[in-house]
Amino acid sequence: MNVERLRKIIAYSEKNYEEINCKMKRFCSFTGIEYDSDLLNILQIVRTSFQRKGFLVFEMPFADDEIGALCYKGDGLGYVVINTSLPRVNANFAIAHEIYHVFFQENEFVSKVEFADDHYYEHEEEYAANLFAGMLLMPEISFRRMYSKFKDESKDDKTDTIIRLMSYYQVPYMSVLIRCLELELITGNTLSEQILNVDRTGIKQRLAELWLDESIMDSSNKDDFSHLETMVESLGRKYIEEEYINERTLKKVLHNMRELYRKIKGE
Repeated sequence: MNVERLRKIIAYSEKNYEEINCKMKRFCSFTGIEYDSDLLNILQIVRTSFQRKGFLVFEMPFADDEIGALCYKGDGLGYVVINTSLPRVNANFAIAHEIYHVFFQENEFVSKVEFADDHYYEHEEEYAANLFAGMLLMPEISFRRMYSKFKDESKDDKTDTIIRLMSYYQVPYMSVLIRCLELELITGNTLSEQILNVDRTGIKQRLAELWLDESIMDSSNKDDFSHLETMVESLGRKYIEEEYINERTLKKVLHNMRELYRKIKGE
C-alpha cells in the first residue's frame, strides 16, 4: 500500500472516528461484551448475534484469494461466508468487517472484504467497515498499552513492533499499521519503504524468528458446507412435513447451494 492511499484512509478515520466508535459501542451492548475488551475468538462471540439479525455465518475456502468474505441478504436469511483459504489473520478481520455491514449498512448488498493482502477498495461503506473492524479488534486502551510494551521489546524497531501486535491481536499487518497511524503512535513522516512493503513470506519468517506463532499466516481451509447442507436438508424435511414447502422446492434449494459451492471453490 502506498503512502497516498494510507493518507486517504487516515483522513477518513479522523473525520468519522466518533461516529464509528458510537456504532462499535452499540454493537458491544447488543452482543453483551465489554466495550474496549480484547476479543479472543471473534467468530465464537458474534455467531449468535449474527443469527439474531437473521444471518448464518459459515466458513469455506474460496478459489478467489482477493475476497476475505461474502455477505448477502436475500428475502429471507442472510449469509456471511468467510474465506478460509486466506491466512487466519485475514479471516478474523473479515469477520469483524462483515459485522459492520450486517449491523449498520442499510442497503441490500453483496460485499468484498479488504485486507486480503494489500487490497483496500475505495468505497465509503468499505472504509467505514474497515475502520469499525480495526477499532473492534484492537481496542484503543489495550492497543496503546500493548504498543508500548512491544515497542520496548522490539527496541523501537517499528516493523517488529507491528508484527508483535499482529500476532497478539491476530489481525493483518496492514490493519495494525493503520491502527498505529489512527492513534498517532506512528506518524506518517516516519514511514519507510521497509515498513510499507513487508510481504507475507517476510512476515511469517519474522514471526518465527521472534518465537511467535507463524501459523497465523496459514490458511485453515475449514469447510462448513457439509454441516450447512445437513442443516438445510433437516429444516427442509421439517417444512415439508408441515406443508410449508414441497419436495421439489427442497431439491431445488439444495441443488442451487451445491452449484454455488462449486463456483466459490472454483470447481
